Amino acid sequence: MHLFRVTEPVPCVPAVYEPTVVAIVSGAKEAVLDGEHHVYDSSRYMLCPMTLPVEAGSPQATKDNPLLGVMIALEPRVMRDLAIEMQTAAGTARRSEGTPPQALALSRWDTGFAQALLRLLELLDNPVDTAVLGPGRLRELYYAVLKGEAGAAARRAFGVGNEIARTIDYLSNHLNEQVTIDDMASHVGMSRAVFHRRFKEATTMSPIQFVKSMRLNNAAMKIAKGKTVNEAAWEVGYASTSQFSREFKRLYGQSPRDWSHSVQSPARFM
Repeated sequence: MHLFRVTEPVPCVPAVYEPTVVAIVSGAKEAVLDGEHHVYDSSRYMLCPMTLPVEAGSPQATKDNPLLGVMIALEPRVMRDLAIEMQTAAGTARRSEGTPPQALALSRWDTGFAQALLRLLELLDNPVDTAVLGPGRLRELYYAVLKGEAGAAARRAFGVGNEIARTIDYLSNHLNEQVTIDDMASHVGMSRAVFHRRFKEATTMSPIQFVKSMRLNNAAMKIAKGKTVNEAAWEVGYASTSQFSREFKRLYGQSPRDWSHSVQSPARFM
């Protein structure tokens, strides 16, 4: 869990979201996925049920109207166990075709989520309470998310039939390797055509576009942290620096070197 406070505008820049929930107490935050803007504030929290390449920031943050919020990482094993328990208890454990997990979901705060979040935050001042009670209260928050307005997206990502989310986990751990669509489809036991359709329904991007965005976003974050262009390109699987620079400029409108000069340290919360 990570509390954050931002007191100056932060433009949307490349980032990679891990499975997470972000709740805003003051101000507004923005995430851009494949050109679609998702803006959320104290009236709605954001669920990201799978690893995604996005652009994120808080363009409206000021000292008088700061961005205040909390980011809670989702533990896939716990979420998966809860989702399957819920599906089994409701008699819906059988896989539902044609309903891939939603890439980003916004949910209105409900009583269950608000109470679970407050109970979790109350532990922060006491390390013993956090160690003893934290796992149970985190599980309670996960359950509230699964029951809430964004619950369908969470259950599809972590429950039965979560092939797309599993594929993205696989891709995230093999970014520096050459992974084909056939490799990805084979990994989850689908035909190439079915896999391509379901992947795009879930993420709004084709598998190849997704892999490219993941690599370029990871590279941009590495460059912002001080890596050279060559180092960043190599670490995300590009054998050709010139190809990396062409694709980077096509996506972000600047060469990697020009972009690195235009951004500040990424230490600010994205």
